[in-house]
Amino acid sequence: MDYIDLNLIEALDALLAENSVTKAAARLHTSAPAMSRALARLRRAFDDPLLVRAGRDLVPTPRALELRGEVHAIASRARALFAPSTSADPRTAVRRFDLQVTDMLSTTFIPSLIDDLREQAPGISLRLRPENLEDTPALREGLVDLEIGNIRPGDSEIHSEELVTETLIGAVRPGHPLAKVKTVTPQRFAAADHIVVSRRGRAHGPIDEQLAELGLSRRVAAVVPTFASALFLASETDVVCIAPARLARRMLDTLGLRTFPIPVALPSVTVGMAWHPRNHHDRTHQLLRERARHIMATAAEGVSR
Repeated sequence: MDYIDLNLIEALDALLAENSVTKAAARLHTSAPAMSRALARLRRAFDDPLLVRAGRDLVPTPRALELRGEVHAIASRARALFAPSTSADPRTAVRRFDLQVTDMLSTTFIPSLIDDLREQAPGISLRLRPENLEDTPALREGLVDLEIGNIRPGDSEIHSEELVTETLIGAVRPGHPLAKVKTVTPQRFAAADHIVVSRRGRAHGPIDEQLAELGLSRRVAAVVPTFASALFLASETDVVCIAPARLARRMLDTLGLRTFPIPVALPSVTVGMAWHPRNHHDRTHQLLRERARHIMATAAEGVSR
């Protein structure tokens, strides 16, 4: 037989369990005539009557008795395929997720996420993918499982969620002149040497535009490709580095940097996460999103020093 209607397995399981067309029909919420037609098809498929009349009852044939256990096992496994996955505990799952995060977050957020997962789900490991994937449909193509950073509106099929809104601050080493003044004015801020983070080598940005409106300009002593490099240089020499007030607090404390409000108006930075619908109901992916959400919320409760 080239074609088998797999619905017949469920019908056969009910018939062999109930030994009654009427009761099997009720069990599957169908009509007795429909179940009779299913029994007729099963008899043709197996070339066996399967259930025969014995007085007012139906009794299984020897062939039906041979099939009963195997049919029930197959039907049970088939039903399990469509049941919600509740048995697997995502906290004990062994999985690796590909994350794409901005350079700033790889330095400030990822250490906290790794520490958190070590406690909450030690079987989860992370692989950070390069930011150049941001110009490709990486989530759709499965190259990235979760993107965290400045999520731009785009593909309507992608799920996204805002996590935290950050304020940018200035950071300098303790011996820097700006660490010794009570108030950092725009003039003092512009007079200091600055270090800029840009993967594309850009030395100017929104800060320079705001300073220009005040008739001021700053000197950029160096442009570096990573936030970690900028923080390290700020801890070693007299340059100003720009950092997120709360997410970077752990690293700022580690390096012993002093912080101050930036004395020009800058837009806040919204950090969010995005994922493809294929992962939306995955319980282990849900746990990863939950932990990312928790860490961001914890950071949002902090106060920059």
